[in-house]
Amino acid sequence: MTIDNGHHSPEGPASPADRAGIVRRVALCCVLLAAAISLGVAISAWSLREHILSALVAVLAVMVGLLLLRHRLTEQRLAAERRHLAIAVNNIPQGLVLYDASARIIICNQPYIEMFGLSPDVVKPGCTMQRLIAHRQETGSFDGDVDAFCNAIIHKVALGKATRQLTEAPGGRAIEIINRPLKAGGWVATIEDITERTRADEKIAHLAHYDALTDLPNRVLFRERLEQALKTVRPGEQLAVLYIDIDEFKSVNDALGHPVGDELLMGVADRLRGCLNASDVAARLGGDEFAVIQTAIKSQSEATELVDKIHSAIRQPFECAGNLITTDASIGIALAAGDGLDLDQLLRNADLALYGAKGDGRRTYRFFETGMDARAKARRSLELELRQAISDGSLEAWYQPVVNLEDNKVSSCEALLRWRHPERGMISPAEFIPIAEETGLINQLGHWVLNTACAEAANWPDEVRVAVNVSPVQFRSQTLALNVAAALAASGLAAGRLELEITEAVLIRDDEAALEVLHQLRKLGVRIALDDFGTGYSSLSYLLRFPFDKIKIDRSFIRDLAGAGASSSIVQAVVNIAAASDMTTTAEGVETEQQRNLLHILGCTEMQGFLFSPAIPAAEIRRLLLSPRGKAVSAGHSVFERSGNRFA
Repeated sequence: MTIDNGHHSPEGPASPADRAGIVRRVALCCVLLAAAISLGVAISAWSLREHILSALVAVLAVMVGLLLLRHRLTEQRLAAERRHLAIAVNNIPQGLVLYDASARIIICNQPYIEMFGLSPDVVKPGCTMQRLIAHRQETGSFDGDVDAFCNAIIHKVALGKATRQLTEAPGGRAIEIINRPLKAGGWVATIEDITERTRADEKIAHLAHYDALTDLPNRVLFRERLEQALKTVRPGEQLAVLYIDIDEFKSVNDALGHPVGDELLMGVADRLRGCLNASDVAARLGGDEFAVIQTAIKSQSEATELVDKIHSAIRQPFECAGNLITTDASIGIALAAGDGLDLDQLLRNADLALYGAKGDGRRTYRFFETGMDARAKARRSLELELRQAISDGSLEAWYQPVVNLEDNKVSSCEALLRWRHPERGMISPAEFIPIAEETGLINQLGHWVLNTACAEAANWPDEVRVAVNVSPVQFRSQTLALNVAAALAASGLAAGRLELEITEAVLIRDDEAALEVLHQLRKLGVRIALDDFGTGYSSLSYLLRFPFDKIKIDRSFIRDLAGAGASSSIVQAVVNIAAASDMTTTAEGVETEQQRNLLHILGCTEMQGFLFSPAIPAAEIRRLLLSPRGKAVSAGHSVFERSGNRFA
């Protein structure tokens, strides 16, 4: 039978009750001895032989009594020890079965019986191992060949080898059974429920290989999966590695907070999963960087199709914590075996392709090409040199005049950043501004231009304003209004003489936050211009939601103004809309007299372009504005000439 699991309180072999019984028995023996002695006195007349026999009988009686007493005490001690053992064995958390050398049960504790839902009438001392396992099979906790299972364990423990098995108990619990042989023969089996430990181990293993936020494979598992996939590339097949970077994700974090950014990343991960085949793998490498392994493709066009699918999915608006967010992605692609079968080289090539996509303006994709490495190094070198230029103060602010067509006077000047490299000469803003936006340096550059332009404009005639461009990254820094107020205070420039130019990219990511910043700027008294009007997706809706002071008509409409297209009609419509809302209009990129005359006829307020002047250094714009020629522009001729040469 199983070990007794009674609840009576066991007592030791020398308990008070036992000691009282011993005293009573010794007293009885003494009485009997005294009686025997008295009897001896009484029968003193007996012969010597009779006396000796009677004494022997008395001694034997005492000895028998003492032996009986010792036996009873031993039985009580053993019973107490059995009770203690039963309590100990039945209260350990593991199941325990002790087998003898013939594979019969000596001890089986209650946890084992309960663990597998067995009957104590079957599982008891004397029960064979085969009968025990057969009973487990009957109750549904063992699935297999009973004899083969038992014989394998018996054989191994007979050789002095321990065994370990993992099995499943009712309820899906994981059970570990260890059989350890004993030197005297037989063995002891310990049975432990390791369900929670197994789950904890699985969780640790999962966390080591999966991203905690998106539950996509992390960088470690991605590399393992890619290494496996590279080994299975068949002749005639290719494997594509896609590096995906979420455009302007940092702006979402800065403007709306990390919880919203995290929700956006989870949404992107879900949509990535929906774009893939069963054999493809998506991973989050960290931050806003994702990666995809596309397997068993026949041509580059299949990778392009997947890229199109990913772009289509990501470009759909995300609703994150009540915010409607639109985003996009830059994607770099490397193909195996064409771009190499070495894992690290393939990943580097995908990264270079991504770098190329970001360098081409983002929201696009690029396949790896030979020469990208050199371009990436050059771009990195330019970034380091730009940082040095900011530190050295070798950047310059130049100014391009804007002319009012009613009085032919310069009404404002747009501040434009210039970088005079000590070896390469003047570097185009189109080359270094994207790098500044990507690295966050644009905030430092924008702050410097703002302060420099305000300080310079304070020296101009009072009627001339200064316009400063604000990048989307700078706009979302949440300190723009404070920076503007500080620049005005430091320079002494009247707020009404500062004009901030923004593009639709500022508004398109998060309308409400952007509009809030615009209203803060308006309260300071500065003017707000919408630049590159007509090139975005919802220009008209922004005009209804915020009263801009000026609309700048993009040069793409001005270029074709005299053609047979619809440019003149569009410009006319913009001018009418602006006039109805008391906004001025500035045409950008005016290069010919014909364009100037047509814009005047259409009612445009201002013009800016090489017809009048390109951007010129601060000292020259100051001389121009203070000279008589700079106060009025003669129709048909540029007044911005130096040494007989026009700036064109």
